[in-house]
Amino acid sequence: LSKEFSSASSTTIVGTVTSRVTRNGNAVMEKDLLNHEDLAGDRGMVDDMFDETYQEKEGPKPPMRYVWRNIILMSLLHLGAIFGLMLIPSAKVQTLAWAVLCFLVSALGITAGSHRLWSHRSYKATLPLRIFLTIANSVAFQNDIYEWVRDHRVHHKFSETDADPHNAMRGFFFSHIGWLLVRKHPDVIEKGQKLDLSDMKADKVVMFQRRYYKPSVVLLCFLLPTVVPWYFWDESIIISFFIPAILRYTIGLNATWLVNSAAHMFGNRPYDQHINPRENPLVSLGALGEGFHNYHHTFPYDYSTSEFGWRFNLTTAFIDLMCLLGLASDRKKVSKEVILARKMRTGDGSHKSG
Repeated sequence: LSKEFSSASSTTIVGTVTSRVTRNGNAVMEKDLLNHEDLAGDRGMVDDMFDETYQEKEGPKPPMRYVWRNIILMSLLHLGAIFGLMLIPSAKVQTLAWAVLCFLVSALGITAGSHRLWSHRSYKATLPLRIFLTIANSVAFQNDIYEWVRDHRVHHKFSETDADPHNAMRGFFFSHIGWLLVRKHPDVIEKGQKLDLSDMKADKVVMFQRRYYKPSVVLLCFLLPTVVPWYFWDESIIISFFIPAILRYTIGLNATWLVNSAAHMFGNRPYDQHINPRENPLVSLGALGEGFHNYHHTFPYDYSTSEFGWRFNLTTAFIDLMCLLGLASDRKKVSKEVILARKMRTGDGSHKSG
């Protein structure tokens, strides 16, 4: 479907494919000569490409240090979300619709904003769109864009190692929420400090949000979602707070965390069976298209994070709409030839039945 929007504002990445012919005459794809660093250079960055040279330090792992403030706050937040679930039968339809709208806006702030635009530079956005995505990002309250991008680029560059902030090799709980409840591994801090984040520092919208992040979160994540239903359709202040603010926020957090946990553990690997991330359609439904994770870690520069366009991928539809409206451009897309060659070379074979 996204082909409808492929215009001068799209860039299709094509790789040269080589093959060798066996005795029975069948062509076997041996390797694709896709130079990832050249493609990354086209975006002006290589810091979201996996670093094959990284070696974990030998010896015992550093002791786990708990962050009790986060443990207490996360516990209270999830208790509040459970209370919000209990209030749903008492809420007005407008309030539930408002909560869904807040969820969608906040999710786009992460998926289309801090992830695909700022972390991977997979497309370009005009100033009005960047401002909207920054506001949406504050509604989501998942760290400011600068910090989110730093942690995400480290995650890609050192995936499933000690330098990965939410290393899935440490188990489901750790990669889902546990990584936020303990101090970061020293390698995460060390590698994060060495990343080139000059593009983030040069973006005035990103740095403005970073400067005023705390008040923006109080206003946009909690006050605005609460006040609107209370003021405009006389919803109970308790319901207004616990459903559009607390419950919506908690669901948004867990939808994002499932990309780090479930999408690194459950599903098939049609593009690269040698890496941990998987294709997980259920995660894609909840995270607006971010569950095509084996594809995304194989081709992190693809703006769609998937080869299937809008299927289970509301974020791709949103970016395509923004391009149609002239608010976005230069979408990076991997060609079907390169995708097929990669499936044949490193996939687990599941694409044949998919």
